[in-house]
Amino acid sequence: MAALPLEDVTLAPRFWVPLGVVGLGLASLALLPLWGGSRWLALVLVLFGLLLAVQASQLRLRFEAEALVVLRLEQEIRRFPYVAWLGWRLFWSPLPVLFYFREERSIHLLPLLFDATALQEQLIQRLPPTLPSPSIGKTMPP
Repeated sequence: MAALPLEDVTLAPRFWVPLGVVGLGLASLALLPLWGGSRWLALVLVLFGLLLAVQASQLRLRFEAEALVVLRLEQEIRRFPYVAWLGWRLFWSPLPVLFYFREERSIHLLPLLFDATALQEQLIQRLPPTLPSPSIGKTMPP
């Protein structure tokens, strides 16, 4: 009996990582009495957090039958066929903030601007796990 084809799934954006980076930037201002450079650190972190927030509002990941598709404002900008993937991993449980995956010719490390649980579920359904345990709290099957 053949397995039913999986439906296309587009992940919802999550703004926790951008908000966390902005929060770290603002918190670094508490170092001001000890270190004058904390203003610059705060500025860099807040601007980076705002850039991530813009990216989270514009980018979408869509899981299709044969590839992971990256969309910007509903227009396809990149396609990653599953057959070229060597492995994937979500880093830093229980608060995953980075998504790593490797293809035959390149490595990708992305800030997690999407629902981490839905991302992991889709990856497990569509790709056999090849790296040691993911970081969301579950262990991968052998």
